[in-house]
Amino acid sequence: MTTQGNAANSAADTGADAAPDQAPAPDLAELEDRWLRAMAELDNVRKRHSRELDRERAAERARVAAAWLPVLDNLELALGHASDDAFAQGVRAILDQAVEVLARLGYPRQDATGVPFDPAVHEVVTVLDDPDAPPNTVVRVLRPGYGDLRPAAVAVSRRRE
Repeated sequence: MTTQGNAANSAADTGADAAPDQAPAPDLAELEDRWLRAMAELDNVRKRHSRELDRERAAERARVAAAWLPVLDNLELALGHASDDAFAQGVRAILDQAVEVLARLGYPRQDATGVPFDPAVHEVVTVLDDPDAPPNTVVRVLRPGYGDLRPAAVAVSRRRE
């Protein structure tokens, strides 16, 4: 074979082999569609990450706030047994400050009496006969509740029969 024959054969071989092996180049519309879909997926990932981050922050805030509840309970017990001196007033000021911090974090104190019993915020510990209170009314708070952290432990008036 001659050099010209080899060149013709090699051009024919590359032309015949190149067509089936290579996919046609994507057109501009298809590339734009792929790009838009990738951008939409990235936006969805960002939003999902933001929601998960907010959920984790709220859960961690609740865990930390719940860890402080026994400290608040013990301060209240101490104040119940303390005299009314300057030291007790200082402990009361610290307790009030801690309760305010929990309220700012979204866990307000629930210690109201005379309100109707609500199972979403109250936990009945005992039922009392109280002729002055309407039935199913909170007559005494035994342990205050704090938002979604824990329900208030309460004594409720009994239904009159």
